[in-house]
Amino acid sequence: MVVKKIKVLIIDDEKDFCYFVKTNLELLGKYRVIIATSGWKGILAALWHKPDLMLLDIMMPRTDGFEILKKMKKYEKTMSIPVIMLTARDEDTYKIKAAGLYDEDYLIKPVQVDRLKTKIETTLARFGKKI
Repeated sequence: MVVKKIKVLIIDDEKDFCYFVKTNLELLGKYRVIIATSGWKGILAALWHKPDLMLLDIMMPRTDGFEILKKMKKYEKTMSIPVIMLTARDEDTYKIKAAGLYDEDYLIKPVQVDRLKTKIETTLARFGKKI
């Protein structure tokens, strides 16, 4: 029996961080992780790969995570993909802004893999996706 892996798209300009998260999630055996190192690459990757969930950084050059989140929620093909903000920004104003743009959760870097896994699974369960 082939088990469908959960597709997670990471949109973050920090390549080392992306590969750390990708490696650790994929080692769990049930995730397939796609990386986009800019906001626009992330939008294209979301449209192409149709991920089950996105992890989105806020602080990126040119287009920040808030702008990307706004765009994702406007496109019919990406509006229903759950987004967890994964960022170093711990200020309440950032958390409130992200919530106003319909993120599903907000995690602060650095993040432990077990905590990230739990947040991903909880979010997907709310969307009726089996893990």
